[in-house]
Amino acid sequence: MNPLQPLSAPEFIQKKRDEIELSADEISQFVQAASKGEIPDYQITAFLMATYFTGMTFDETANLTKSMVESGERYDLSKVKGAKVDKHSTGGIGDKVSIILGPLAAACGLKVPMMAGRGLGHTGGTIDKLEAIPGYRAVLSKEEFVQILNDIGCAIISQSEHIAPADRKFYALRDVTATIECIPLITSSILSKKIAEGTNGLVMDIKVGSGAFMKRKTEAMQLAKTLRAVAKKSGVELRATLSNMDQPLGYAVGNALEIYECIEVLKNEKLNPYGLSSVDLKELTIHLCAQMLEAGKVVKNLSEGRKLAISRLQDGSAWTKFKQMIQAQGGDAESLEEPWRYMKSAKVVEIRSTKKGYVTEMNPEGIGRLLIQLGGGRNQVGAPIEHEVGFFFHKKLGSQVKAGDTLVTVFGNAKTNFENVERLLKSYLKISTSKKAAPKLILEANVR
Repeated sequence: MNPLQPLSAPEFIQKKRDEIELSADEISQFVQAASKGEIPDYQITAFLMATYFTGMTFDETANLTKSMVESGERYDLSKVKGAKVDKHSTGGIGDKVSIILGPLAAACGLKVPMMAGRGLGHTGGTIDKLEAIPGYRAVLSKEEFVQILNDIGCAIISQSEHIAPADRKFYALRDVTATIECIPLITSSILSKKIAEGTNGLVMDIKVGSGAFMKRKTEAMQLAKTLRAVAKKSGVELRATLSNMDQPLGYAVGNALEIYECIEVLKNEKLNPYGLSSVDLKELTIHLCAQMLEAGKVVKNLSEGRKLAISRLQDGSAWTKFKQMIQAQGGDAESLEEPWRYMKSAKVVEIRSTKKGYVTEMNPEGIGRLLIQLGGGRNQVGAPIEHEVGFFFHKKLGSQVKAGDTLVTVFGNAKTNFENVERLLKSYLKISTSKKAAPKLILEANVR
């Protein structure tokens, strides 16, 4: 190889395969060519797989992030008045926090320029969930984005073709090639979008557990510290929380059903006919909101932030912001007042327990993959989503179960094989005679 000549794609892949550190120029050349369609998907996938197995140095990760930002345009939010703080999650089952948190933080005085993603692997995506609302537009022009942020305080958009286009390509390929759980790729994907969107601060919710990409706390801590270091180098203040993902968050899993649960939290009303509760979802949302408010200097400390967040949920301000945001982005705000519309399904079946005991294990990753099988997620790039399918979980970790109790309500369609779904779900929920305490929700409140 001639060091004076640009590397060809095979040479670039070979260096990464052989754990030879890539220079900033080499990474930039590859990323720019990939974003322009000059490198075929199979070679990009080979690079992703090589990175998955060999990792990256800190400099490589920082340079990959920088190159992905530079592969597209950056939003100038200087005309948006106020502190601009975003939040991002590494993904989990039933994780619909962003949909509540954006309007809540805006109701507390922040500007929230949120660029969210679609489903990745076995986890759901905020944009897929919001698109269950009729008319919702996730793609906005820069001018619309700035206008909504100034007028309402929050906007949740998808990644445009012009923002970090290399990440759009890499993200879609990672989703279908088993190259998701890789700290350098996760770091560059998250931060390239957030830096390009123009945020000043970022609060990370890093999931840990059987339903997360980071299965162990040590991995999650490493990701948090990598994110903080790369963000600092890019001029973005980042804070990170580690939260548990050994069970679904909240009670709903599935795009439209999760919107239903978000409406319950925002309206402070228990609307579902089963008496299900969203205590964990609400608690995590309030904690992350307090972090955002402290980072944006709206409050002096987390205690003040919690009080303000709780008050804005209770007085209806967050609910109002949510409706305003949905309407501004083309969604049917009136449908939000009739949330049972989101529970429409061709067939609904309740799965009941045949024994008594306590729920001691759940398999959130299996649940996420089952949702994909039902059409609620993707196995191929660009595949359509069936928003109406999903699950309501009546029992969570630590719950007591009696014979005949409903474990899960399944919302299916004409194609759903309910016998197979019941068999799988019963294998995912372990019921034991001895009680086991539910796991702690927030594992690390603020990673340093």
